[in-house]
Amino acid sequence: MDGSLPLDHAHQIVDSSFSAIINAPLDKIDIPTWCFTLPEAEYRGCSPAHVAAGFTTAPDGKRMSINVEFIGGSLMVQHYVETLGNKDHLILDSDSDVFTPAGRTTIHVTWDLSVREIEPGRCEFTNRVRSYATEEMRTFLDRQGIPFDQFRAQRQPASIAHNQGETPLFAASIGRAALKRG
Repeated sequence: MDGSLPLDHAHQIVDSSFSAIINAPLDKIDIPTWCFTLPEAEYRGCSPAHVAAGFTTAPDGKRMSINVEFIGGSLMVQHYVETLGNKDHLILDSDSDVFTPAGRTTIHVTWDLSVREIEPGRCEFTNRVRSYATEEMRTFLDRQGIPFDQFRAQRQPASIAHNQGETPLFAASIGRAALKRG
């Protein structure tokens, strides 16, 4: 987390969580495999705001998902590095690039995807996204005279709506991948 402030509530921008049903057995679901093999067309199909996706490795060899999307009028390039990779729970952290009309900055995003069985053949998928201001972002906002609380209040509706819209489509995509694995 280069240039990031501690991940605490004072620097948190958004904490958004939504759930959806996956109609597939828990033992067939593998969220990390889904994430790190997700075809770009499938990613784009999960939100009209999604532009591109791919995967690579971080300098330390950890798996990385690269996602490009528009949220709240800003283009974001996310470099999600795997920090937890269980079949039923994937946590990714990214110091993401944010391109705004006022310039480029960074934001720290934690993407937490999990699934739990609710009955045989049906699972609940939860998509939680938390974002935090980096030092670079705080400086960027200060230079523009934008109070952090004002920025947070303006950013939350777009981020929450984005997560709410993509969650059921991610769940459907994970379910299709699980059923293909048979």
